[in-house]
Amino acid sequence: MTPRVEVSAKRVRVYLAGRLVAESTRPSLVWEVPYYPAYYLPAADLAAKLEATGESTHSPSRGAGTIYDVVVDGHVAKGAAVRYRDSPILELRDLVRLDWSAMDEWLEEDEPVYVHPRDPYKRVDVLASSRHVVVEVDGVRVADSRAPRILFETSLPPRYYLPLTDVRLDLLRPSHTTTMCPYKGTASYWNIAIGDVEHRDLVWCYRYPVPESQKIAGLACFYNEKVDIFVDGELQERPKTPFS
Repeated sequence: MTPRVEVSAKRVRVYLAGRLVAESTRPSLVWEVPYYPAYYLPAADLAAKLEATGESTHSPSRGAGTIYDVVVDGHVAKGAAVRYRDSPILELRDLVRLDWSAMDEWLEEDEPVYVHPRDPYKRVDVLASSRHVVVEVDGVRVADSRAPRILFETSLPPRYYLPLTDVRLDLLRPSHTTTMCPYKGTASYWNIAIGDVEHRDLVWCYRYPVPESQKIAGLACFYNEKVDIFVDGELQERPKTPFS
């Protein structure tokens, strides 16, 4: 399947060790996978040097790619760039793909963005609700709320964010897990202890979400895929998602 390529109007800057690697007002979004895009930047917009590693990669859709080290002021990110100079997708030939995790900072305009670029076709809505939400794990009621905030995110099931006062805090055990989301921020997790069984990372919380998702700050959310959720007395089907 040929990935979609779309030029963005955002100014994108990339940093390594505090040094500018690239700055572009014409980045391209490339949907290499269905769930989110990657940034490909014009080679002319790189401030860093690319040094060929002698290695290559191959994509069925993008063709043969040459792998480079990214070098800026003596700092090196090994194998952190790839170019598809002879790609069958003409728009990619003058672009460079930088490994997101190999860079230290990505900015869209003047704001940091994490994990991957924001998808312009993805929407996140957080709505206050009076629906009655009950969460059970192994038949034990672990949350009961009539004041959820329901987060609707494109391509994912509704997520029910509940006040901590409506959650059985005595059953929660702190986890060392954290995850990052470009639309919501950094989440911390809890395990749930039911008797002698501890279910890992079933509950998360964005204590300091990004401004667009402030309405979920300090609320707890459970994986629909892994617990039993009742909404207004009706058991919800466990959805099949990448988090199942």
